[in-house]
Amino acid sequence: MKTFLRSFISLSLLSASALSFADEVIAPTVNKGDTAWVMISTILVILMIIPGLALFYGGMVRAKNMLSILMQVFVIFSMIAILWVIYGYSVAFTEGNAFFGSLSKAFLKGITPDSLAATFSKGVAIPEFAYVAFQLTFAAITPAIIIGAFAERIKFSAVLLFTAIWFTFSYLPLAHMVWYWTGPDAYTDAAAAEAATATAGFLFQKGALDFAGGSVVHINAGIAGLVGSLLIGKRIGFGRESLAPHSVTMTMIGASLLWVGWFGFNVGSNLEANGLATLVFLNTLLATAAATLSWMSAEWLMRGKPSMLGAASGAIAGLVVITPACGWSGVMGAIFLGLVSGSVCFWAVTTLKTKLKYDDSLDAFGVHGVGGVLGALGTAVVANPALGGTGVWDYVANATAEYNFSAQFISQFWGVAVAVIWSAVVSYAAYKIVDMIVGLRVSEEYERQGLDVSEHGETAYHL
Repeated sequence: MKTFLRSFISLSLLSASALSFADEVIAPTVNKGDTAWVMISTILVILMIIPGLALFYGGMVRAKNMLSILMQVFVIFSMIAILWVIYGYSVAFTEGNAFFGSLSKAFLKGITPDSLAATFSKGVAIPEFAYVAFQLTFAAITPAIIIGAFAERIKFSAVLLFTAIWFTFSYLPLAHMVWYWTGPDAYTDAAAAEAATATAGFLFQKGALDFAGGSVVHINAGIAGLVGSLLIGKRIGFGRESLAPHSVTMTMIGASLLWVGWFGFNVGSNLEANGLATLVFLNTLLATAAATLSWMSAEWLMRGKPSMLGAASGAIAGLVVITPACGWSGVMGAIFLGLVSGSVCFWAVTTLKTKLKYDDSLDAFGVHGVGGVLGALGTAVVANPALGGTGVWDYVANATAEYNFSAQFISQFWGVAVAVIWSAVVSYAAYKIVDMIVGLRVSEEYERQGLDVSEHGETAYHL
């Protein structure tokens, strides 16, 4: 039997009409609690972006660039929201080939308040409009994460053009590859399951597990950020003058909003308010706490003093690392991942960045890229039932499948490798196109003046 039975990934469409192919098929039920939870989760993810990510990043730049960060995050969210309903949702979550969906639901054509989307459970669905909105927020936060890598030196027009290109050719295909399938109701027997899996995304077919976006969101964004920081170049004064955050207070507030909002990000990805959702909730809480302590301890040991900026960064590293694993890890596995990510990401944003001399301004790659890889590969470890994980559900047998660690690790490696290569290639091409059309970087005069005034004609603070 093919390895598709190892894949428990949901987050894709199952319309009511698709279930009516035979009279004996019972229409899925819609639970008001599930629907309410997905809508609340959508609001929580919006909170992560505006104001959470905006304040987290904004506090880390110099005062003269504060509004530019807020503007970039705010407008990226708005632009992706519109692109999502025009064509993004359709490309990501309709049947096409292994890499792209179709345009059959462009402009949300054919979706009504009665349309349904699948959950993890057979015979259980949520309104498709709720699913459209929930996935919209994932699509919006991902390019917003990227801007941290080249903050304080990129043109606003370049940010918008790059975002549109990258969203279309990097985010949407990866979302389709990892998350698109026909839904659990199609898995009635081995033959039906094999036929259904043949229409799924490429990485779903490979058995890669990504519960809430380790590869689709974090590796994807982290690699794009690294490529951008290298192509755009270092900030003026990098390594020679102080480029310290202007408000660690703002960064702490932003990190706290991200932590709160991330419960929508991870727990909402379960699509149902059930027992598994409570495990995801606890895993998200504990991995983040463990990573905060781990980063703080590493910094205290290496630099002599623990910093608020370090603790906040550690929390984000923990949130990133648990994202792909949160639905499969046991509680102790979540703590383990958090402890590892805090220390490793601290090393990445200090030692690794210093040695390689790239200017990832706000550590988009060091936290999201590195943390995303750790989480994706670590999922194979913590999902193991022998180590307290939940294992992977076999939808044909309607039971937990026998766990094969080596096979699952290979599947996870597939997910990481494809995300890294795909994002790197698309990002490089997108930056080059943008540079030819509008130019990537502001002038030296504008950079020294600050992007708030030079790009937006405003200042964050009036002293």
